Amino acid sequence: MKISHSDIGEKVCVTKSASTDGTAKYATYKEETETKGTNKGGTALCGDKGHAGTGSSLGGTHGSSLQFFRHFVEKTLTDGSKNWPMSTAEKGGTPTPAQNDNANAVAKDLVALNSDEKTIVAGLLAKTIEGGEVVEIRAVSSTSVRN
Repeated sequence: MKISHSDIGEKVCVTKSASTDGTAKYATYKEETETKGTNKGGTALCGDKGHAGTGSSLGGTHGSSLQFFRHFVEKTLTDGSKNWPMSTAEKGGTPTPAQNDNANAVAKDLVALNSDEKTIVAGLLAKTIEGGEVVEIRAVSSTSVRN
């Protein structure tokens, strides 16, 4: 999605700011969710927000710009052995990881895409399935995650 459809990648796993004074200080993707504080805004959860506080007081691992799906993949999923389908956190990290939290967050963002974007994503997913055969994909109307 990054190279040929970058606008779609910027609609999935978008970090949020929890700044209370309008100064944007966003969560940044890490391998583990940090215990949020004025100098800690790292997260392993897709679309998470940083620590709540005045923007001028937030530093450390808070970012001044949004992070997207590509950052989530690079910094949080790393080699694919961690944080999927559930995030991880350091002791006291907030939010506390919940079963399938990352899978549910990605699914929520994908469901929010428009019909054309869903079709593109479905095609990209079909291309990544090794050894599988895709006969036809008409539309992606919803996403379900099951254990």
